[in-house]
Amino acid sequence: MRSRWQLSQKSIKRAYAAVSPVYDLVFDRIFSPGRVEAIKLMGIGPDDRILDVGIGTGLNLPLYPRHRQLVGIDISGKMLRKAHERIRELNASYVRLAVMDAMQMGFQDNSFDHVLATYVISVVPDPIQVLQEIRRVCRPKGHIIIVNHFKSEHPIMGRIEGLMAPLITRTGLFKPDLQLTPLLEEVGLVPDQIHRVNLFSGWRLIQCSNSKETTPDRAPPKGGTHVR
Repeated sequence: MRSRWQLSQKSIKRAYAAVSPVYDLVFDRIFSPGRVEAIKLMGIGPDDRILDVGIGTGLNLPLYPRHRQLVGIDISGKMLRKAHERIRELNASYVRLAVMDAMQMGFQDNSFDHVLATYVISVVPDPIQVLQEIRRVCRPKGHIIIVNHFKSEHPIMGRIEGLMAPLITRTGLFKPDLQLTPLLEEVGLVPDQIHRVNLFSGWRLIQCSNSKETTPDRAPPKGGTHVR
């Protein structure tokens, strides 16, 4: 299931630092439908705690109900600087942001009612570890929502994506050959809903309920990043 071609943390940081000034211009309209549908699907209640993994420049922020307990994390400090600007523009003082590695989050178990990951699962060195961390910090029966590109199941398109994988992965932007079903099976996630979204229906929106035994909270990893 794992892609033969792997991203490195260094290449990811370098790539997204480079694109941060133009990220909104390039990625806002194209990927907006998936963001809108994902947040609608969460069914956010008035007291729900939300984690946005890979929040980037904060394009999701205007879509959330106001006055919620919302935390956003990203590995790129330059992307988060744009998100801080958006928070000020929206007067969204209830949002907290942190530079944090999604593969080792500094949160206790069962900290959130909803965890959202839009366009991030194929942009990490180890998507399995990220999803395991998402499951850990999401409460039992909480919502896990993923929007992402996955390798096409069409034999010709899948072959093309496989051939493109080495070149695209080297840019640090994303892995085009990540397979959905084996990924979910390996981390024990069973989708409640899967929808195709965005341009040419080329991306998938997945909703899962976090089925797991309730476990006592455990302390976050030492050196966990401060959220502010």
